[in-house]
Amino acid sequence: MGLAIIEAKDLTYTYPTGDRPAFKDVNLKIDDGEFIIITGPSGCGKTTLCRCFNGLIPHFYGGRLEGEIRVCGLDVKENPIHMIARHVGMVFQNPENQLFALSVEKDVAFGLENLGVPREEIRRRVDWALKITGVYDLRHRAPHELSGGQQQRVAIASVLAMNPEVIVLDEPTSFIDPLGAEQIFQVINSLNRDLGITIILVEHRLDLISKYADRMIVMNEGRIILNGDPREVLTSEEARLIGVGIPKATLLYKALKAKGINLNGPPLSSDEAYKLIAEAMSK
Repeated sequence: MGLAIIEAKDLTYTYPTGDRPAFKDVNLKIDDGEFIIITGPSGCGKTTLCRCFNGLIPHFYGGRLEGEIRVCGLDVKENPIHMIARHVGMVFQNPENQLFALSVEKDVAFGLENLGVPREEIRRRVDWALKITGVYDLRHRAPHELSGGQQQRVAIASVLAMNPEVIVLDEPTSFIDPLGAEQIFQVINSLNRDLGITIILVEHRLDLISKYADRMIVMNEGRIILNGDPREVLTSEEARLIGVGIPKATLLYKALKAKGINLNGPPLSSDEAYKLIAEAMSK
C-alpha cells in the first residue's frame, strides 16, 4: 500500500435527467492493494460513485461530472471506457447481466478475445481464473443453469481473467443466501490478500464482510460522512444514526461496554467476539 490507485478531488456528478447531484464534493484516495467497503442508505450515491471508477460515468451515462478523478494514473474524463477497463474490472449486483455466452469458459474468455490476446494465453488465463474462483469444474456448463452464487463466481472470474489492478463489486451477494455470500466474500478476500488486487466493495452485509476490510467508507445523501478503520466507523454514533447495518458482534460489544464490561477492542465477527469474551472471562 502507499501509492494512490484512485484519487478524486471535489468530485460532483449529476445524471442527465437529475435536478440535483447524485453525489457532491467527494474527496477520496484509495491506495494500491487496499480492501475498501462502501456502504450507506439506499440512494446515497454509492453505485454512482463506483461507476466513475471504470469510466461508465461520464462516458456511458452522460450527465455532468465536475472535479477531478484519476484511476491507475488515467484521467477518467479524458480516457474512454475500453482504456480504463484494462485496469478496472466491474462486477455488478445481478450476475445474469454479465453472463451471456453458451458456456462458462466462453464467458470468461470473451473480454480477452476482444483484446486480441493470443489463444494459448487466453486458455491459460481462463483456466487460472476459473480455478481461483472455484468454478473450474463448471467450465462447460451453461451460465443460466448455475445457482446465483455460482453465477457470481463466474462473473468474478470473467473480470479476473482480464488481470485488472482494481476490482469494483456492487452488492455482489444481494441475490445469494448467507452461506453463499460468505463463500463469495472469501474469494474476494483471497484476491486481495493473495494477489494484491485492490478491492472496492459496495455492500450492506457488514456482519459477513467487515472483518476483511482495511477501510470503510459511509455515504449519506451524496456525501462521504465517515471514512476510516471499520472498527472506528462501526462503533461511531454517526453510523448508528443513519442506519448502517452494524454487525451483531459490534452491537454486543457496545451493549457490554454500557454495562461496564470492557472487551479488548470492538469485534467485527462472532468469532472475534467469542475470543474477546473468553479472554475477558479468563482474567
